[in-house]
Parts: sequence; C-alpha cells; structure tokens
Amino acid sequence: MSATTAQLMRGRLILGAALGLATLAAGACTPLRSHQGYIIDADLVNSVQPGVDNRTSVLQTLGKPSFTSQFNQGDWYYVARDTRNIAFNNPKVVTQITLRVMFDQNGTVTGVSRGGMDQIASIRPSGEKTPTLGRKRGLFDELFGNIGTVGAIGGQPGGGGDRDQP
Repeated sequence: MSATTAQLMRGRLILGAALGLATLAAGACTPLRSHQGYIIDADLVNSVQPGVDNRTSVLQTLGKPSFTSQFNQGDWYYVARDTRNIAFNNPKVVTQITLRVMFDQNGTVTGVSRGGMDQIASIRPSGEKTPTLGRKRGLFDELFGNIGTVGAIGGQPGGGGDRDQP
C-alpha cells in the first residue's frame, strides 16, 4: 500500500468520524414535539348541539372527558395540549385547547365553550422554608437522638415496668 493511499484512507476515516459526530450533535438539539390529552376533531365538536344533545350522546360523540367538574352540574372538560422541548429542558406549551361542555340539571347540553392559552397559569413555588414549632435538630440529633429511648413508655427510661412497687 502506498503512502498516498494510506493518507487517503486516514482522511476518509477522519471525515467519516467528523460527520458522525456532527450528525449526533445535531440530533441531540432537535426539538421534541408531543401531544397530550384529547385529540380535538372540529366536525365532532360542532356536531354537539345545545338543547339537543345529552350526556349519553356527548359521550358517544366526543368520548370520555379529560376531567369533570365537581360543581356546575358536572360540566365536562376536554383538554388538548401540544408541547415541545429541546434536550433536557422542561417542555414549553405551544398550543392548548380546553373544550367545556356545560349541562343543565337534566343532563342536557346548555353550551359548548372553547378556551386556549389564556387559561394556563404560571405557578412559581416559594423556595423559603415553612416555619415550624419546636427546636431545630441537626444531623447528629436526627441520627442519634433516639438512642436509649427504645422501649420507653410514657417518657420513662427503662419502660416504666415497676408499677407494682411503691
């Protein structure tokens, strides 16, 4: 094998490795898209008519709801959400549709409303500690604080078993 052939093969090997790494790196940054919840079909949603349909017909047309309300005669909600995320980041909501089917006392549909991204609430929990009563215990108090109290009844060491004696 000549020197030029060896150099050519080495160059191809390096080029192939570089292309493989570039493909792997580009694939890691590809946004992941996902759909969660109900798949909304506009024709089926438009076929639900207030005053005509009831719970049974809505169940047959739209299927089981995502969740039901505990108030307002048990309204039904169908939620559809599309999200995307890149690598290990938290998913970001791209679109969200909330379909609300309202019923009266008899179970007849009184209305159908649709909501969107405006119903998403951003919640940021507090990172501060909740104040508690009592003393602060360190690591060693937590680990070794109960030594010697095993078998204690009523806070008396030794189990308080001498009740018959004065």
